[in-house]
Amino acid sequence: MSNQPVQTVSASSDKLKVALAICAVIAGVVGFYVLADKSGMVRASALVCGLLVAIAIAWSSTPGKDFLNFASEAVRETKKVVWPTRKEAMQITAIVFCFVLVMALFLWGTDKLLEFLLYDVILGWKK
Repeated sequence: MSNQPVQTVSASSDKLKVALAICAVIAGVVGFYVLADKSGMVRASALVCGLLVAIAIAWSSTPGKDFLNFASEAVRETKKVVWPTRKEAMQITAIVFCFVLVMALFLWGTDKLLEFLLYDVILGWKK
């Protein structure tokens, strides 16, 4: 990823922008509930507008720009991943399924053996 230094102190204007973005989200949610007597489209519009305003405000702040930079780098790294082919995925799935089946049989057998030893041999209880 990136080798940018970690910033622990941000400008007060950035803090104000983040606070305003949070207020815009809250205003959108409050608007959604205050407009309960209106149609669903009006209520959804109030919510979406609040979220869009919050995104626009947050986008202009330094933490917002840092987040966008991080997100673009994450997408770039994801594109570098070599995904298995369908055949490889099916083979891996079959191996995992077989292993789970063998492990289930082993645990069932161990359980039955311990049950036999405990109840029949040690305690002498017959079912």
